[in-house]
Amino acid sequence: MTIEEADAVVAPPQALPDPGPSAGLLYQGSDWDFNKLKNIHDAIAEIALGKLGLDIYPNQIEVISSEQMLDAYSSHGLPLMYRHWSFGKRFVRDQTLYRKGMQGLAYEIVINSSPCISYIMEENTMTMQALVIAHAAFGHNHFFKNNELFRQWTDAEGILDYLSFAKHYVQECEERHGRAAVDRILDAAHALEAQGAWRYLRKKKSLAEEKRRAEARREHFEQALDPIWTTLPALAQAKAMGRDEAAALENRVKARLGLPEENILYFIEKNAPKLYGWERELVRIVRTLSQYFYPQKQTKLMNEGCATFVHYEIMTELNEQGRISNGAYLEFLHAHSSVIAQPAFDSPVFSGWNPYALGFAMMRDIKRICLDPSDEDRAWFPSFAGNGEPYPTLRAAWANYRDESFILQFLSPKVIRDFRMFHLADESGEDVYKVGAIHDDAGYRMIRSKLSAHYDLSRREPDINVVDLDLMGDRRLYLSHAVHDKRKLERGAADKVVAHLRELWGYPVTLTERDAATDLDLRKIESSER
Repeated sequence: MTIEEADAVVAPPQALPDPGPSAGLLYQGSDWDFNKLKNIHDAIAEIALGKLGLDIYPNQIEVISSEQMLDAYSSHGLPLMYRHWSFGKRFVRDQTLYRKGMQGLAYEIVINSSPCISYIMEENTMTMQALVIAHAAFGHNHFFKNNELFRQWTDAEGILDYLSFAKHYVQECEERHGRAAVDRILDAAHALEAQGAWRYLRKKKSLAEEKRRAEARREHFEQALDPIWTTLPALAQAKAMGRDEAAALENRVKARLGLPEENILYFIEKNAPKLYGWERELVRIVRTLSQYFYPQKQTKLMNEGCATFVHYEIMTELNEQGRISNGAYLEFLHAHSSVIAQPAFDSPVFSGWNPYALGFAMMRDIKRICLDPSDEDRAWFPSFAGNGEPYPTLRAAWANYRDESFILQFLSPKVIRDFRMFHLADESGEDVYKVGAIHDDAGYRMIRSKLSAHYDLSRREPDINVVDLDLMGDRRLYLSHAVHDKRKLERGAADKVVAHLRELWGYPVTLTERDAATDLDLRKIESSER
């Protein structure tokens, strides 16, 4: 269901003049209906587009049940998704935890697409519906449309059509080749999806174009052999060649592969000797969706901080205008306070910094620095302290930074003090922890630098590249993992992922872990026989 009718799209209305406190309440009580949702959406849009200056995709608001929300959880929150047993497993787990009261549900799920799709729960009260529309349909929506990472890496106009294509393509493959054969490829590709994205920008391709080329690509792979392998002479002939001649031939073929290659799924899709065309397309689908989620991994704090700041500003403005009651505003503050709750470092439930809490605090702090800076703020942020333009400053930050660079640029000593941050040095050769930074000028800079590094995706995901393969022998594939700060791969998980990689490659696989500083080999992980 949508605000007006199924599949209706709410275009962003033009900003209207401030209606003032005499405009009257938009709703009373906790019950909602579609007329109230439409009215609150338009009232929120007046503030978001007018006062805050947001720029958004058209909105599509979907009201769903808790069961449908659980279903959305299981498939990464995407409105269309191919079938796979892992999604059903995740659904059963979340459903069991939810019914036993051990897990709550999100107030909303929002899709980075055009139109921007926001799922809201039918169990929500009217105030909660207003909160999540402000949060998702305007906060997240603006961030998706304007942040440079999303603009470079994602295709909001094409993702829905591509998801529809992927769903039907997988279904067609199941009908032609059997579900077991399809699951075998998807299982292996899912295990490698974190290594299915490029970290450095390449030429952006339209998802609509990818969809159009899929059928032609499948026909080509089914009718032709991989040219990399057809250029190789028979093994006996290769052995008969001189050593220098054989080495030159091997080097020419390897040069065509463009090694080293960071996108392992891309390398598999293009070069795996034994994959059929339809299997390559399945790998491509998983790789394309992995690339779609790549910006979200790097902007969790900023994205949630932006949306939380936006919903707080909008709901506060609605209350000040007299368009929601004080009782509704208190209900909003209760939910908002729960969202931004941050356990202390010595709390049993502390698991790191809440991105809603830290992101919101930094956004509010930027507004304060723009409007009412202290001498400390002027020393730390001379470029915008006291400029009197908080919303343009925030919009520029939302557009041009990701989490680690945003923290490095905008985390202030005040926020560090408010969150009672300190740097705890944990050296493997030491028997005790050491407090490496406290609340002084040098300490603030170290804390900001260390916290920024914590959000650097390159430090949180392993740096693994395809570096070589044996063209003349057993066609073994060689990968290298650059080990930073002595953080090796967890052996059990690495063994399983290497086994999945062998499933796709079709021949033996060797993963070597090397110390990034010394280039010394630390460990080798060999694939087992299928």
